[in-house]
Amino acid sequence: MPPVSEGAKLRWAAFMSVREPILVSSPLALPLPDVRSSHPYWLAAYTRARHEKSVARQLDERNIECFLPLYRSWRQWADRRKQVELALFPSYVFIHIDPRERLRVLQLPGVVRLVSFNGTPAALPEREIEGLRNGLEKGVYAQPHPYLRTGSRVSVVRGPLSGASGILVRKKDKLRFVISIDVLMRSVAVELNTDDIAAAA
Repeated sequence: MPPVSEGAKLRWAAFMSVREPILVSSPLALPLPDVRSSHPYWLAAYTRARHEKSVARQLDERNIECFLPLYRSWRQWADRRKQVELALFPSYVFIHIDPRERLRVLQLPGVVRLVSFNGTPAALPEREIEGLRNGLEKGVYAQPHPYLRTGSRVSVVRGPLSGASGILVRKKDKLRFVISIDVLMRSVAVELNTDDIAAAA
């Protein structure tokens, strides 16, 4: 696959900037595999607002492997306070599919497009996606975090997120491990023990 052009990155940044500030000048950290092969990859389906759960349900019904990371948050209404499940990456559902079968996903109501560069679906970092999915399944607490690409890079050496790499940040007296999906220019933070991490090689 040809390298991502600066123009493509800037167009993507301009599109995403309507939702929150992002770093438009940062290059993608990971090379994008050639998704024209028959090998299945993790791809990102961009959905209509608040249609993530509906799209994930339709994918499950069609036996298409997908991953919708969720987190719990308290919401206050005039008459009550309630805990709700929200998407960690609003308007995105991750799918594990042969890119040549992407029409099966694009035909679903609620799916707008697949995240692509130069017309080719952009493969997501498998270690981070699998690590995050495994961690959430085992009860690791996660929440959205401003997109981050600077800081001390570390790897998780034990626990549910073992194998994932990210950036270490501190919030008050707690250490947080930030996983960034550079293709989406989005990050999430999880709380980890210092014993579970080591400096990245």
